[in-house]
Amino acid sequence: MTGKLYKRHGAVRITVKTFCTLHTIRKAYIKYRKPDGKIGRFAALIADAENGIIYYECRNGDINEGGWWVFWADITFEDGRTAAGEAARVFVWDEGK
Repeated sequence: MTGKLYKRHGAVRITVKTFCTLHTIRKAYIKYRKPDGKIGRFAALIADAENGIIYYECRNGDINEGGWWVFWADITFEDGRTAAGEAARVFVWDEGK
């Protein structure tokens, strides 16, 4: 990500590179851990199956806490195998800071 990410803004795309081809997947999620420790996930879309890139377009309120967030890919393949990606930490700012 470039620039600052502010909480409650909806013009944000979270993009994750999975380092695997995505031609044979059943589901793709971008999981997260909020600053308060709660874990959740966003249903991801495939941006580039060959290069393993998924993304999620945030809506206002999706990123609703300031502080350090952690994001990672969670993929389920057609045969039931799963893979988790490497986590990335992102700081989310309150407006005006």
